[in-house]
Amino acid sequence: MNTTMKKIAILGLLALPTTAMAGLSSTVNLTSDYTFNGVSQTDNGPALQASLDYGFDSGWYVGSWASNVDFGDGDDTWLEWDFYAGKYFELTDRVSLDVGIAYYTYHGDSFSDDYKYPEAYTKFGYASSLGQTELNFWYSWDYFGLDADHYIMMAAHTFSIAEGHDIRISFDRSTSKDEAKWSWDGDASYNHYRVEYMTSWKGFDFNLAVEDTSMDTDLSDSRGVLSVSRTFEF
Repeated sequence: MNTTMKKIAILGLLALPTTAMAGLSSTVNLTSDYTFNGVSQTDNGPALQASLDYGFDSGWYVGSWASNVDFGDGDDTWLEWDFYAGKYFELTDRVSLDVGIAYYTYHGDSFSDDYKYPEAYTKFGYASSLGQTELNFWYSWDYFGLDADHYIMMAAHTFSIAEGHDIRISFDRSTSKDEAKWSWDGDASYNHYRVEYMTSWKGFDFNLAVEDTSMDTDLSDSRGVLSVSRTFEF
């Protein structure tokens, strides 16, 4: 991967379930741009994504998720394929906790395997009459295979504007603990802001988002992203 892409290319953020679902399911998603924390993973192009998940009645779950990627000229990596396992807890009728570990892998080029890395995550949820509030944290001790500590903190809130129509507002900050090994456009960290509208129709889920970051690059500037997905339960 060239020096510029090492500073701004980022890895997939898993869309793990926020509620416990027992059984086998799969979600197929088509998006106008695969962005992770506001940075395009597909060189500002579209992506086709799919997941396969199994949830147990106890709250444990395992799954896998894949997407096409494009890290630009000089890098033929075209596939991201991730694996994860965790447990979802309903602590009270309003408070939930989701903890687990994920493993990201990349394929397509002779050096794509060098990018693989693990990540631990913790997600807190609080439901009230005002909607769903989330406080999420991700940490990797070998970010992008570079032996660098890296973490992401996110706060988000989802509320309904009408039956079947939701708005989600989120803010997150990505931070590298070793700028010599990994930096964000020359800095140790950056901010990401996102507002999205979510609805469903005839079994399809629609998501229209606008987002921006504090970085000034072609892959992280302000943009709109449209996604359409469908979940199948077996």
